Amino acid sequence: MLKILLAGKNGQLGWELNRSLAALGEVQAVAYPEINLAKVDDLRARVRAFAPNIIVNAAAYTAVDRAEDDRELAFAVNAIGPAVLAEEAKKLGALLIHYSTDYVFDGTKSSAYIETDPPHPLNVYGKSKLAGEQAIQAVDGNTLILRTAWVYSNRRESFVTKVLQWARQNETLKVVDDQISNPTWARMLAEVTGLILARGAAYIEERKGLYHLAGGGYTSRLNWAKEILAHDAKPEEQVVREILAAKTTDFPSTAIRPLFSALSCEKITDTFGLRLLPWQQNLALLMSA
Repeated sequence: MLKILLAGKNGQLGWELNRSLAALGEVQAVAYPEINLAKVDDLRARVRAFAPNIIVNAAAYTAVDRAEDDRELAFAVNAIGPAVLAEEAKKLGALLIHYSTDYVFDGTKSSAYIETDPPHPLNVYGKSKLAGEQAIQAVDGNTLILRTAWVYSNRRESFVTKVLQWARQNETLKVVDDQISNPTWARMLAEVTGLILARGAAYIEERKGLYHLAGGGYTSRLNWAKEILAHDAKPEEQVVREILAAKTTDFPSTAIRPLFSALSCEKITDTFGLRLLPWQQNLALLMSA
């Protein structure tokens, strides 16, 4: 039986992966502080003790604004820790799945980013995630790096849960219309990951590398918010009367965010024959669950 080590079990994606990977083998799902990507020696010991066939890393430092003042920890978790996982996976002959982000791009392209577009992150979070990608690639083991975007669920705080909350507390909402990317339901991201892993390590090794895997199509945060409220299962609880377009500059933040960071996912479809549904369909499925 396959032994799968899942890091980050309590996150949006990790919770879903814990479910989707169960059919593939024995899953040892761990989270901070049980596993700490910033503590290299402990991390190596954890991996060696379990000796997995597959490592799935859904753990990350994701506090984009806080990372600006917490650079050392962000790089420890998002770059150094994943490099250690890649090294240990290679020693074990194991497969590593690692998730990255659309924030490795600067948002100045006028069409969806492909895997060969040069990255240019604008903030510490994006820089740390890019450093993680590069460190894993330098190890040159059997690895899939899956860049995704705007991950959401209804089990942890996400843009979806925030919009629903805001709509119950405010008569007017202001949402930016100049940030554009792919809303990605964590459950579908986990399901497709499971389908890829079911092909087997040898199959994947022939196709290892960097792929984009995000919700089909892209939209602005404003349009996403409108779609969320249109599918609200309890619309009678909303007090919101109008949703106004705003600009990113209307909401000053510590970190600079890319405005257009949509990902093209054609490469993974061409390689594995898999794709996520259009983001509107996935959102409707989540909201009706």
